[in-house]
Formats: sequence, structure tokens, C-alpha cells
Amino acid sequence: MTNFHGKPGLPPAALRARVRPEELPFETTEDLEPFRGMLGQDRAHSAIAFGVAMERPGYNIYVMGEAGTGRLSLVTHYLRARAQERASSGDWAYINNFDDPRKPLALQIPPGRGKTLLADIETLVDNLLATFPAAFENPAYQRRKTDIEREVKQRYDQAIDKVERRAKDRKIALFRNGDSVVFSPLVNGKPADEDDFAALPDSEKAGFHSHVRELEDYLNELLSEMPQWKRESINRQRQLDESTIDEAIEPLLSGLYQKYAELPAVLQYLADLRRSLTRVVAEHLAEDHGHEPHEESTKREILIAHYAPRLLVSHSPDAGAPVVYEANPTHPNLFGRLEYVSEQGTLTTHYRLIYPGAMHLANGGYLVVEAEKMIAEPHVWPTLKRTLKSRHIKIELPAEEQPAVAPTLDPEVIPLSVKLVLVGSRELYYVLQSMDPEFTELFRVLAEFDDNIPLTPASVVDFARLIKTHAEADGYKPLSAAAVARLIEFSAREAEHREHLSARVHDVFELVAEAEHFRGEDETITERHIQKALAAKEERLGRVSRRLLEDMLNDTILINTDGDSTGRINGLTILEIGDGRFGIPARITATIYPGDLGIVDIEREAELGQAIHSKGIMILSGYLGHKYASEFPLAISANIALEQSYGYVDGDSAALAEVCALISALTGIPLAQAFAVTGSINQYGEVQAVGGINEKIEGFFRLCRARGLTGRQGVLIPKANIRNLMLNEDVIEAVRHRAFAVHAVNTVDQTLELLTGRKAEDINRLAVAKLRQMARHADRRS
Repeated sequence: MTNFHGKPGLPPAALRARVRPEELPFETTEDLEPFRGMLGQDRAHSAIAFGVAMERPGYNIYVMGEAGTGRLSLVTHYLRARAQERASSGDWAYINNFDDPRKPLALQIPPGRGKTLLADIETLVDNLLATFPAAFENPAYQRRKTDIEREVKQRYDQAIDKVERRAKDRKIALFRNGDSVVFSPLVNGKPADEDDFAALPDSEKAGFHSHVRELEDYLNELLSEMPQWKRESINRQRQLDESTIDEAIEPLLSGLYQKYAELPAVLQYLADLRRSLTRVVAEHLAEDHGHEPHEESTKREILIAHYAPRLLVSHSPDAGAPVVYEANPTHPNLFGRLEYVSEQGTLTTHYRLIYPGAMHLANGGYLVVEAEKMIAEPHVWPTLKRTLKSRHIKIELPAEEQPAVAPTLDPEVIPLSVKLVLVGSRELYYVLQSMDPEFTELFRVLAEFDDNIPLTPASVVDFARLIKTHAEADGYKPLSAAAVARLIEFSAREAEHREHLSARVHDVFELVAEAEHFRGEDETITERHIQKALAAKEERLGRVSRRLLEDMLNDTILINTDGDSTGRINGLTILEIGDGRFGIPARITATIYPGDLGIVDIEREAELGQAIHSKGIMILSGYLGHKYASEFPLAISANIALEQSYGYVDGDSAALAEVCALISALTGIPLAQAFAVTGSINQYGEVQAVGGINEKIEGFFRLCRARGLTGRQGVLIPKANIRNLMLNEDVIEAVRHRAFAVHAVNTVDQTLELLTGRKAEDINRLAVAKLRQMARHADRRS
């Protein structure tokens, strides 16, 4: 196979690695066992296993890798498998601290017993409501209560009787008006009315008043011990109430004492509850004692709020260790929060408004967090470090987030035993490592996910098993061997290496999901459905590439695909817009004239050229000096530009095209415009591999096909990129019919020969002569 300069191109077999369905050891994925491991990530798997096995503090795990490699789901599945081998974690609750309600107490309970304890306390509350105030209506209680009240009344009556007898001796009548005593003189043996009293002589009136004062003094003397009588009565009544409450409560609690006899912490809680109950029952359930009556529901709320545990975490006894993935790692979601309610316009809180965070839920097991999300949240990283170092969970809001005028709580800290797994990028790992010395103390285990997986018979089968596992989990039909073969080829293209699979398995799962959509009534997902999904995706994401192709076809963007031109060459670039990634040709031009400015990168001067692109221009200068100007100064002024480029330009993959354009401008030898060129070079003119090779080739091919394939068009790529070729079938078909060519080169000289049709030594001889002439001209001017 040759192009118009007679040089051979790559054969079709070199342009794509084929996976033959008949060589796969199954007909459909239904024949395979599920796959639960980590595909091809042996090093990461070993690191995670080591980190999980290490029980010492600081051996938390940072899982490093690019998004889409399945790092999150694979790590979570692995941890869940390991968690089943461990004992279930205990339950945790907060309970009222009856001595200091501002400091709730933490209570640890065996797994599954927390819900039972909560139900038992709620039953106790219901039993209390059924028992009180009915217990105070007991006839025995009422008799003892009446006796206490009667004794005080009898003492009072006896005192009044004594005063009344003395009043009779002085012909004075005594009347009771409630708790008041009224005196009246007797006239003719009868109490005097106002007229009778007015008719009495003044001496009798004065005598009456004197006797009344005497009687009042006598009454006060007799009743001086009345407060003491009442105090004694109140004390006796309180003792009666307490004994009645105690007698009623004891049967309600005795069963709980027996049920939790092996749990000292729960027994202490019940003992503290028992001490508090007497006062609370007397205050809220003894409605006939003069307290404001409450609705039954209100009384229940009061008792629940006072006694029921605030169950934070509950685990099944056979659930194994917890594995928690926190998708939104805010401060409250990780470390818990304290909520507030408004009561009569004032914010208030209590222990039953404490809510757990992911640290509580994962305590005793594993917590998985995405590092980028966590770092983006304010206050989280400092609190996380304190929590891991102290090995305690403390529920507190950052100072900036606490209500200004609301009371707060200081809950007892909870001991922490958790393996934290951060999942994040390489860049963030190195930033944290360099910016925070404590980071490596807390995350001693690095598990790095590879971007690519070696393509071997074993990995192919595991790949198919993994597809089967996810397809079945999502309810999809089995995949045929041909569909799996096409997915393997797709993955190898994503890896940009025919001997590798891409670790971005999420892209494969997404493609399978879209193929399932196109399956229709078929019983199997076939290669045809995969191809439909790929075509539909290209159609969805291809708007920009189609628009740019139209601009090239109508010469809005100037790209030649035929003829020759001096100082002009077609380069190949990659554009990434959203999820779309495609190649597009770009014209590179060079001008050269005598002077001493050297090679001017117009992109850099316009502040559009990025660091790697600028480095490529510098290497290009080094190559020209080494190749042509070893015997005289390199005295040139040259400009290089990527034409009609208005965004930032980075990468050195245009260096090969740029040096060819410069040499063409220097020698005046035209370059074939039917070619597009990509490749990086070093200072010795050796061509080096570049990325995005498949998209670049296909981008130029689309333009050539749209204008009409002539058999003279093609691309020049680094020979080192042959292993990366996984081209689309339409390109391969055009190569097979000699309508298009793909050439692989090792050196700048080989590239020039293909572009010019002339021998490299002739081109180089002319370039040296031109540069020598420029050097002499510059020497004469100086």
C-alpha cells in the first residue's frame, strides 16, 4: 500500500486489534459466574486489604484514581464483603442526664438491643399513664390522706372550741366564716345585730372591744403552731405520695431490672430513671394534687422527652460491621447535629434533638467518603483530623454556625473505632500530602487504581463476568460473545492501547445500559445493539464536531486536503467539550527571515500557548540548532502560529508538524497538503508518541471523506503510537481500498520525505545552505 510519493502505509491489520467472539470461552454472559472483585487492580486490592487488616490508629486508606474507574463501587463492595466477617457493632443512644440535663450521657448497648430498650421505656411510659393518677384513687390512699387532713382540722377545731367557750363566759358569740372568725355581743341571750349593738351603752361597747382583743390574742396563741401543723401535714402527705408512687412503680421496673441484669450501664440508667420518677410523677401525673391538668397525649410527650433514649445507631446482631458511604459529607452529615425548636418565641433544645452523623453510623466498621466533596465543605477537614486523632466523636456545631442566643448541649463523647476510606484523585492526594503534615499520619495506606488493565485471557473473562454482574443487577438481558468482544474493543480504545483495557469500567456499564435500550424484544444484547448505542452517543455529542466540519467545508476554517504549499501544514488537535472528545485538523504556518529573534511562538506571545506547548517550541529550536547550525550561529527570525485558534493551546503533539513547516519555509520546498501530521519530537529529531491518536486520525479522515477521498490523503503519526491504534471501521475500510493511508514515522527526516517526495539529505543540505547564508548576512550587519 503506497501514497502518491510511493511510501508504504500501515496495513489494515495494524490499525485495530480485533477480538474474535469465537475465541471467547462462552456464548453469552449467562454462561459465566458473577464477578465480585476488583478487575485488574491487584496492587490496589492488596493495599486495601492491608489497610483493612491493620487495626492500629492512622492506617486509614486513601484510594487514588480517576473518576469512572469504578474505584468507589469496587471499594464499597470489597468492604461489605470483609464486613460480613466481623461482628456487628453495638447500638448507641443518648439518655437524659438527670443531674445535669445540659450534658446528655452516651449509652452503648449490644447490637439490636437499642430498639428493644427504647420500646421497653415507651411501654413503661404507657404503664405509668395507666397507673397514675389511678393509684391515688385507691381507698387505702384516700383514707390515709383523709386522716392527715382530719388531724390538722381537728387541732384547728379544738383551738376554736376553747376560744368559743371563753367567749361565752364573756357573753360573746363566735361565728366561723370559712377560715375567718367573727365575734358578736349577746343581748338577751342572742347575738346582737347592728341596731342592738348601737343601742348598747358606751361602757358595754368598750367592754366588748376589750374582750374581743383578749379573745383574738388567745386565738393567736392557740394557733401559733398552725404553720408547724401544716408543714407536718404536707410532709406526711408527701411521704404518703412517695410511698404510693414507689409501691406502684416498683412492679413496673422489676421486669426491666431482670431483663437487663447483664448490662451494668443500662441498670445504672434505670436506677437514675427510678430516682427521677417520683418527682416527675408527682408533678405531672397527680392531677388531683392541685397541678394544672394535661391531656393524655401531652403527658406522654413529657414522659417520653424525659426518659426515652435517643437511639442514634441500631444494628442487627448478624449484620456484620457497618459500611457507610456518605455522599454529602457536610459537617452535620459526618459528625452529627443538634436541632432546635421554638417555644414561645425562644429557641431551645434537649437530648432527644441530637441526630447522628456518618461517623456514628459507621462506628465499628468502615466509612467511605469522596475526598473532593469533603474538602469543599467548610470546617470538615479540621474536625475530621481531631476526631481521628482523639478517637472520639463529639457533637458540636462550629462556632460560626451556632445560634447566637440559643442554649446548647454538651453531649458526652462517644468512643470511635472506624476505618476511614477517602476516595479521590491523584492531584488532591499530593496537595493534601504537601499542605498538611498530619495527612500522612492519618492516611498511611495509599491504594492506587491503575488507569489501564493488561488485556489477557484471564482479564477478558473477568471483564465479561463483571459486565454480567452489573447487567443482572440492573435487570438487563445477557450479552452475546460478539457484544462482549465489541465492548472489549471499545475499552481498549478508551485505554488508547490495544494490549490494555480501560479501568474506566463505568463507561462500559453506561454503554451496556444504552444497548439494553436498543435491544427491544430480543432476548440477548448483541453486537448490533452495542453499535447502535455507540452511533447514538456519537450523534448526541457530535454537534460541535459537525459544525466545525461544515466550517472547513465552506472554507470558513482554512484547511487544504490536496495540493502543495510552502510553510503550511495540517496539524491534528483534540477538542474536549463536556463528555465529547473529537479530533480536528488545524493549519500550522511558519514564516522565516534573517534576524536574531529566534523562533517566536505566536500562541505564547498572545498568551494562549500553555507551558507544554511552549516547551515544544523550545525543543524545536534545539533540534534546528543541533541538526543544521553546529558550525555557525543560528541567526534567524521565525514565527509559528496555529491558525484560526482562539482558545488556549497546550501539549507538544504539534512539534513535528511545526518543525516541518519551518523547514519548508526555510528551504522553499512545498509540503503535501493531503497529509495531516501529529507527533512530538526531541532535540535529536526523534518522533515521540502523543495522546488521542485515534480521534486525531478520524478527525482528518472525516474532512477528507466529506470532500471526497482521492487516494492521496493520509496522516503521519509516530511509530510508537501503532500500539494505540483502535480506529473506527470506516477508516480501516478506506485504507483497505487504498483511498486513505496511515503512515508511521520515527524521525523528522522520514516525515519530510513523505511530505515532500524528496530525499531527506537533499532537504537538509538546502536547509544548511540557507541558514549559513543567513548567518553570513547577520555577521555582515553586525
